[in-house]
Amino acid sequence: MVKQTKAVTKAKAKVKRKEKKIEEKRFHEELIAQLLTLATSGFGLVAALAWNQAIQAFVTQYITPRIPGSGLISQLIYAILITSLAVFITYQLSKISNHLESKK
Repeated sequence: MVKQTKAVTKAKAKVKRKEKKIEEKRFHEELIAQLLTLATSGFGLVAALAWNQAIQAFVTQYITPRIPGSGLISQLIYAILITSLAVFITYQLSKISNHLESKK
């Protein structure tokens, strides 16, 4: 009877160790996923700011001189360009994401 109790205790301890390892692995996977999301968001912001400056420079250099007094029109053109770019990129990324999800 004592041998059985020791065997059961050892088996339970082994199961707990396995569960702990699984939990640690899951934690590390979630940590990596969160870090990836954070890094992607940070680089996305930097890229968005770069595009923001590039499009503003384009509008300032090519649109404003050709249309006198076009402050509001230039801003509208800029807003339309940014919105179009954001919609296009979001749509393409959604298609890629859906394609990858369907492969799972």
